[in-house]
Amino acid sequence: MLEMIFLIFLGFVWIVFAVVQDLRKREIANWLNFSLVVFALAFRLFYCLFNNNGYEFFLEGLLGFGIFFVIGNMLYYGKVFAGGDAKLMIGLGAVIPFSGSFTVNLNSMLIFLLFFLVSGAFYGIILSIILGVRNRKMFAKEFSREFKDRKKLFYISLIIGIAFLILGFVESFFIYLGILAFIAPYIYLSAKSIDEACMVKNISTKYLTEGDWLYRDIKLGRKMIKAKWSGLSKEEISILRKKKKNVLIRQGIPFSPVFLISYAGLIYILLYGVFHLI
Repeated sequence: MLEMIFLIFLGFVWIVFAVVQDLRKREIANWLNFSLVVFALAFRLFYCLFNNNGYEFFLEGLLGFGIFFVIGNMLYYGKVFAGGDAKLMIGLGAVIPFSGSFTVNLNSMLIFLLFFLVSGAFYGIILSIILGVRNRKMFAKEFSREFKDRKKLFYISLIIGIAFLILGFVESFFIYLGILAFIAPYIYLSAKSIDEACMVKNISTKYLTEGDWLYRDIKLGRKMIKAKWSGLSKEEISILRKKKKNVLIRQGIPFSPVFLISYAGLIYILLYGVFHLI
C-alpha cells in the first residue's frame, strides 16, 4: 500500500509542476518529464530489490511506460500533442500501474485515458469559447474571411445534410447524421478562426524558446527556416536572433491541466473503492 501512495504522490507533484510551468512558459521542460520516468522506475526497482517479492512491480512499470510511449508518440505524430505533452504522457506511463497485477493496472490506464478523452474534449471547447469571446472582433473578422473562402464546404454539407434528413424518414438514425452534417462546417471554421485569430502572436526573437512553432516559413538569404511541428531548434533560434527582431509564432493551448484533471479522477476512483466495480 505504501508503494502505491508514494507513486500517487510522485505523479501528482510532477503534474502540478508541469501545469505551473506550462501556464507560465507555454512549455514543459524535458528534465521534468525525464526525471519522472527515472524516479518512478528507480523506485520500483529498489522496492523489488529490498522486498524480495519478485520483479512484477518493476516490470508492470516498464509495461506501462511502453504502452504510454506508443500512445504519446501516436498523439505527437498525429499532431494532437506538442512534445512536452507527449513526454508527460510517457512519464505517467511509468507511474500509473500502481499495482503488481496486470489486470488492475490495465483498468487503471484505461480509466485514466477515458478521463483524459472526456475532460480534454470539454477543456478544449470551453477554452476555445473563452478565447473567442475575449478576441471576438478578431474572431468575427477571421470567421467571415474563412466563410467566404470555403463556401463550397457549406454547400457540400448542406447537400449531404438534406440527403440524410430525407433518409431519416426511413431510419431515424440518419436524422442525427443530417444535423451533424449541418453543424460540422461551423465547428471546423470556428476552431480554424480561433487558431488564426487568437493563437498567433508577434514576439521578440529574444523570447523564443526551443520548440516554439513558427507561424510560417522564414527565408533568411539562402537558408529557409521551416514552420514544422517539432518547433524551432536552438540553432534556428540563434540564427533568427541575429537576423530578425520579431517573428510570428503559433501558440498552442496549454493542455497540461487535462492531465491533472484526469489523474485526479483516477485517484478519486482508486481511493474511494469504486475501482473494483468498473
